[in-house]
Amino acid sequence: MLISAIVMFLAGVLVFLFHHGKIASLKTFKEKYDFASRREIKNYELVFIFLGLGAAMLINRYGMDSLKEMGVWFFVRLFISIAGGTLVGYIAFLILEYYYPSKLDKKLKKWRYAPRINPKTGNTMRLLAEHEEDVHLDAGMKAEEDVFSIDYDVWIDEKTDDVIIEKYQGHLQGLKCGNCGFFTLRVVREEITKQPTLNTPGELIKHYECSYCQSVRHTAFNISTMEASDYKKAKHNNKAEKDVVLVKVEIRSASGSSKFFEFGDLVQAQKFLTTIDDK
Repeated sequence: MLISAIVMFLAGVLVFLFHHGKIASLKTFKEKYDFASRREIKNYELVFIFLGLGAAMLINRYGMDSLKEMGVWFFVRLFISIAGGTLVGYIAFLILEYYYPSKLDKKLKKWRYAPRINPKTGNTMRLLAEHEEDVHLDAGMKAEEDVFSIDYDVWIDEKTDDVIIEKYQGHLQGLKCGNCGFFTLRVVREEITKQPTLNTPGELIKHYECSYCQSVRHTAFNISTMEASDYKKAKHNNKAEKDVVLVKVEIRSASGSSKFFEFGDLVQAQKFLTTIDDK
């Protein structure tokens, strides 16, 4: 148990060091952003799993020298060991689920908006505003931004006119269209073809349409239980202000959970709210 606990603790430390070593080895802020957003929480979960297993094994050593036979105390100690390891895992879950995402978000924003250097000339590049970047995006990219599935950052070297376009996940999740390949496939209409009852499931047809190439798709889903009717909240009209530099939107679900979205101007925020209201 002691050797196994040491191995588990060392494994957790090695995963932690590997993760940060990998980030340090990446050259560009975009590469760091992509790796951290994809792997950081998952790697930290793995670290806590190893620490939980190590803690359980270490607790299981308590009083082992005084035990002469496999009695009740053996099973009590085993139960306490499992409970201790589970407690470590549960605390880790709470941290990574509710606390750490905000810390990670700050780190990711720092990398995303850090000044870029033109690899050809060494000049510092400027991040274009939303209304400036459209001229550098093709029609498919604009369509992805219009449905908030993908967000593009355009950096320009004003001395040489060199442009770097970086791709990020948008505020809303868009499906990849099988026809054009852009993430512009969204639900435009839902149709209940069979009402659910207490004993038999119903059927819901979701109608998808690509906002870029207008291809359509239809998928059937089972409705397992009867659900309450949807409702819409009243719309709020926002007056544009010239000195607004950031708009933060909070959307709360019926379950009480919240999601926050940030926009650079009121126009983008209003368009996003319209998109949400149409769903």
